[in-house]
Amino acid sequence: MNRNQCIALATAAANLFLILLFPPFDQFSIAAPRLPVFAGFDFYFNKPQNHEVNNSLLLLEVFVVLINTGIGWLLLQHNAPDSPRHRHTARNVILIAVGVNLIVVLLFPPFESVFALTNAVLPSFDGFYFIFMRPQNHGIIATLLYLEVALILVNGALLWMIFRPRTAAQLTHEQIYALAQALHAKKLR
Repeated sequence: MNRNQCIALATAAANLFLILLFPPFDQFSIAAPRLPVFAGFDFYFNKPQNHEVNNSLLLLEVFVVLINTGIGWLLLQHNAPDSPRHRHTARNVILIAVGVNLIVVLLFPPFESVFALTNAVLPSFDGFYFIFMRPQNHGIIATLLYLEVALILVNGALLWMIFRPRTAAQLTHEQIYALAQALHAKKLR
């Protein structure tokens, strides 16, 4: 592990500490006590009354930090000393794009109106809003948010595998056998 990777891990640990210290909360209103509404972020040990931690959003935040840490870990690894260092390879661009997409998706999650939720069996999509400036009486659609994150990760992984560096051609079994015979014959001389 090099110095930059240590810094990335320390930054991730600090982010996780802050995320767990200030988790997202849902508020339960008197009119609909079983229907939680996203109420923002607050200090964990100063939890307001009628508020509960939104575990699905908290888990999503933790996953985004861990995934971005993994991306940073891969971007910051040293190449072999004899190979030239290329900072802008296709794989690095893919990692950066996946990280940026995950951050944007978390900052602008899908919301639905609480009133539509009470009358509908399925959640109704009301739009993407900045997480810190959401409209009143709107809740995050966690299933749609998880779907967005999963699609970004799957697409990023597929692109990561497609753009892997080309390796030297593999030898066939016959070529390996012929090479072994040639080496053995050379050894006997």
